[in-house]
Amino acid sequence: MSSTDYDRMKERLNKLYGGRKGKTTYEKLIRIIERYEPELTQQTGRLSEKDVVIITYGDAFRKEGTPHLRTLHGFLKDHLHDMVSIVHILPFFPYSSDDGFSVIDYKKVDQKLGSWDDIGSLEKDFKLMFDAVINHISVKSEPFMGFLAGDPRYQGFFIEPGPEYDISSVFRPRALPLITRYNTDEGEVGLWTTFSVDQADLNYENPEVLLYIIDVLLFYASKGASIIRLDAIAFLWKTSGTSCLHLPRTHEVIKLFRNVMNAAAPQLKIITETNVPHRDNVAYFGSGRDEAHMVYNFALPPLAAHALITGNGSYLTSWAAKLETPGGNTAFYNFTASHDGVGLMPVKNILPPEEISVLENAAVRHGGLTGLKNNPDGTKSVYELNISYFDLLSDPAGQEDTRQQASRFIASQGIALTLRGVPALYYHSFIGSRNDLDGVERTGTNRSINREKLDVQEVEEGLRDPGSLRSLVYDGLKKLTRARSSRDAFSPYGGQEVLNISNEIFAVLRTSPDGLNKILSYINVSNSEVFVKPPAAGMRDIITGRRFGEEIGVKPYEVLWLEEK
Repeated sequence: MSSTDYDRMKERLNKLYGGRKGKTTYEKLIRIIERYEPELTQQTGRLSEKDVVIITYGDAFRKEGTPHLRTLHGFLKDHLHDMVSIVHILPFFPYSSDDGFSVIDYKKVDQKLGSWDDIGSLEKDFKLMFDAVINHISVKSEPFMGFLAGDPRYQGFFIEPGPEYDISSVFRPRALPLITRYNTDEGEVGLWTTFSVDQADLNYENPEVLLYIIDVLLFYASKGASIIRLDAIAFLWKTSGTSCLHLPRTHEVIKLFRNVMNAAAPQLKIITETNVPHRDNVAYFGSGRDEAHMVYNFALPPLAAHALITGNGSYLTSWAAKLETPGGNTAFYNFTASHDGVGLMPVKNILPPEEISVLENAAVRHGGLTGLKNNPDGTKSVYELNISYFDLLSDPAGQEDTRQQASRFIASQGIALTLRGVPALYYHSFIGSRNDLDGVERTGTNRSINREKLDVQEVEEGLRDPGSLRSLVYDGLKKLTRARSSRDAFSPYGGQEVLNISNEIFAVLRTSPDGLNKILSYINVSNSEVFVKPPAAGMRDIITGRRFGEEIGVKPYEVLWLEEK
């Protein structure tokens, strides 16, 4: 245990709550840490080139008569054991809406999925990422129901902005009311609901809320979490008259979480989920030593899609060339698809408006939908694209060859696997899933288009068919992930130089942390063969084993990872 981290905890609590409250809160916090310490490992885990994440629901793969978490575990062991090392299980707790992100009980496993024993079994074969959905909680939860009933334990747990509270500048991620009315034993109250009427925001100005949540985070560490994802964390602290986004006290709380984990569970990594413009997003790294270990690379999904839709990677290249992380132990979380839509805010100042419109038009043309947000001036604008990432890149109603579509999609994942950081692939990405329009019709929710739950036997049949879309995508990604894990040049902490050689070729030179090993990546984002001159003749592609002479013809959507003999 580091005395420095304990000193930092005191300082941060004093900043958040003042001297008297800060001191009392610190004393309570120490008792919580001491309670969990016997259950926590003190070994520090370092991420490497062998780490690839799968983002998945606990019931993503289903088999009649088998608990969903066991079915997931079986599928991962049978098909992905040599492709992924980390399993990000999206919220697996009892919930009331939003596919798990309206949590009723932070410390229970949804019985429809399985039990903590099933989570423990998974943890024996894979490192696990848990979701901490701590900006808000379900209105069906004990704290909220207790608040409505007047339970003194939960008074002050939720935000009641009075008439003098200025909300005119609050950033809105949804086209929904910010304040929702609820009936309590004392009468009607208006409470802050950033995301929906079913998700009441927690009030971190009350130190008891902070302690309640830290107890949850340490519980997750005790249950085998190697990484904790702080969901929607940018909204955490609210102050009248501000945007209530990225406030200094929000960063202070995350830094406090880091100090707590440094002291009690130093092996655990914290990742922040902040779907916002890139400059604001990377601020959650802090100094590189005091805030998040990893930050979602939210600009990557729209930029990779734009490159592959237009055949022009110049915007992707220009942005990637400027990517930096502070310190030697921070890393980007590189993903393209997830359970959410493709956010457009992160590229607001990277792509011109007309190029963002290219993405919006492609999504609608390919059968997708768009999510809207409220603007301060009362208008609405597109916040995200709701579409499977595969269909964003390829028109499902088009006549294009399936192999060409699969190659384009594999190239998109190749970009995420190439860039410095930790790559994260959505479960639908491993098997080339398309839009689930039936799911949208059934739920009435746009995001359901990319959240289909799958019959595991049907998926396995598709993987056994060599010509099927599922098999083409799966086999292509297996080659990439296996090759990547064999070279330390792909370490999250290695070097990266983005090369500007043509609009069609996304070129990156990766270097191992010790500087001894290098991989030169060429990814063709266009539908035409492009000829390039490598720095040396006789370079070998580690994916296929092919050797090249003084000129290389990079085929449409081909991924090459080259090393010198």
